[in-house]
Amino acid sequence: MSKRILNCAITGSIHVPSMSPYLPITPDEIAQNAIDAANAGATAVHIHARNPEDGKPSSDLEIYDTIIQKIRAVNKDVIICLTTGGGAGMTVEERVSVVPKFKPQLASMNAGSINWGLFPAAAKIKSYKHPWEKAMLEMTKGFVFQNTFADMEKMIQIMNDNGTKPELECYDVGHIYNVKFLKDTGLIQGKPYLQFVLGINGALGSNVADLTMMKETADRLFGVGEYNWSAFGAGRAEYPICMQNLLLGGHVRVGMEDNLYLSKGVLAKNNGELVEKMARIMREFDFEIASPDEARAMLGITK
Repeated sequence: MSKRILNCAITGSIHVPSMSPYLPITPDEIAQNAIDAANAGATAVHIHARNPEDGKPSSDLEIYDTIIQKIRAVNKDVIICLTTGGGAGMTVEERVSVVPKFKPQLASMNAGSINWGLFPAAAKIKSYKHPWEKAMLEMTKGFVFQNTFADMEKMIQIMNDNGTKPELECYDVGHIYNVKFLKDTGLIQGKPYLQFVLGINGALGSNVADLTMMKETADRLFGVGEYNWSAFGAGRAEYPICMQNLLLGGHVRVGMEDNLYLSKGVLAKNNGELVEKMARIMREFDFEIASPDEARAMLGITK
């Protein structure tokens, strides 16, 4: 299969505004970046919301509504995947509230708990735009990103009730086993859609051996062809992991949630630039980007 899904994660909740002047913050900026990513070839856009005043991750449904409406006013086709990862400190109820409100075609669902160590980044920032940034980064030294079985069951049931396909974020091998358990209980319906998230401090690394281990584990647990998967590496590992995953048969994700740089020392000014680079790499190796409708058919979701 030469056609692959190209996902773009627009802003996330990991990077803080002081890391890049180009990080999308306001609803207008997030929506425009999503539109630009789709114009550059992205099949799907992954959306977090931020407080437009200071860039802090937000679960405000009105902000999400504004972002979604602005995207759909221009592009009615691109798949919109909403996060249920939210931001550090948000409750499960806050994180999953986007699903019954908007009934998205796709929503992320973190497949297990991990240590979430963003604190090394705090020492690299010389000056902060907002007080919350340093506090958030430093608190992660003692932070566990909690996704218990009770949490996961609650989120997946809400997704099932609202016709939303879970995009299952797997940061470590054990998370794939969690997905297998949830599949065996009947909560996860149809072919699981896994996202291998590599390179987060506190979880699996971002190299070929780790990616291959994740793929081999999923093959063993679900069977070849019985699941769909995408992958990316955080930071500088983004494009190397994406390229390796294409060769393994999977889909890919880029975006400023995961990586702020277009190349070494060069900040990306827009998510569209990151998508354009990935699309160019894909074309060089004769991979075609799946259209949103083709991706819906692959994943078993409706428009």
